[in-house]
Amino acid sequence: MLKVGIIGTGVIFDLNILGYLNNKEVEISCLCNRTKEKAREKIKKFSLPNDTRIYSDYKEMLEKEELDIVEILLPHHLHADATIYSAKMGVKTISVQKPMALSLEEADTMIEECTKSGAILSIYENFLFASHILKAKELIDSDYIGNPSSIRIKIAMGGKGGWKVPSGANKWREDPKMVGGAKTGSPVLLDNGWHAFTLASWFFGEEIEKVFAKTGNFKGLDAPAYVMFKYKQSRDHLIPQYGHMEFSLMPEMEIPSNYYPTDEFIEIIASRGILKINQGTSMGNTMSESSVFPPIVLIRDGKVETYDEFEKDWKQSFIDATKHLIEVAKGNKVPILSGEQAKKILKFNLAAIKSSEMGKEIVLNGFSSNKL
Repeated sequence: MLKVGIIGTGVIFDLNILGYLNNKEVEISCLCNRTKEKAREKIKKFSLPNDTRIYSDYKEMLEKEELDIVEILLPHHLHADATIYSAKMGVKTISVQKPMALSLEEADTMIEECTKSGAILSIYENFLFASHILKAKELIDSDYIGNPSSIRIKIAMGGKGGWKVPSGANKWREDPKMVGGAKTGSPVLLDNGWHAFTLASWFFGEEIEKVFAKTGNFKGLDAPAYVMFKYKQSRDHLIPQYGHMEFSLMPEMEIPSNYYPTDEFIEIIASRGILKINQGTSMGNTMSESSVFPPIVLIRDGKVETYDEFEKDWKQSFIDATKHLIEVAKGNKVPILSGEQAKKILKFNLAAIKSSEMGKEIVLNGFSSNKL
């Protein structure tokens, strides 16, 4: 039986834990939270064994426990230190929340320490396990819509809706050094935006060659934001591939969701058709139930196809992501997002932030600005 330790019991814990529940192959041995009472509340909420051990210091937990898997659910600026210490303490599978780190230097050290200790470093990205996202990837990879030429990702950010996030969970995001390093921080591009940067790379299977970004500053947010980018062409394509992301603010609008008041819409244009993906974070809300709003709409050869036989609840992507991590720990699979792969996404992400500050295009080849 695999022994699991979880560092951090905030809001996201409620989703990450679901894939472990009622699984006879794993045991949640211990939890760590600076405030022990919060960890006790989670034990009660999810009916974990009463003997689940609680720590307020993750270093003490890692020194005393023999763990097979460690889940790091901490604020961004703590990811590197917790990962490095976990590797040094002999944990063999380390799962880290997005974004991987705050700098390329931190990412390099995390990868180096895990390689040295033989630990598997996996960056947790639930979007890559959403069933409609996986189906879209399958359609692209099978050449069903031809050669992809462009992708547009629209992120809608409402001011109301979703679950209540404790004020303490947002307080650290007000410190620029903890959310990307730009003068006013990068809570949109580096935090929420990580998913979009990941999907943009993953769908096309190409790395990014250059990026240009423009951001606003609405009440301390680096938004509204626009990111344009060009893919490297490691394989032959009919035309050069480009992409665009738009982060739109709707401060007075409520986005009905069981999770966050945010939603994602994706459009991919290819040589034989157009593929549209409706919804991401808010999958499962009132729009999901509409027959005119299917998860996937595909226009090909003059015909419209729809795909809607999916699990319409965002939490399922977390369950499947965690189940995949367990298989990784058992040696049956490899991380869908390894440390090296995540570092490339981080580089893309940080280059976009740098571009928005400098007001010019950034070429990723040779980009090594670790702290902005």
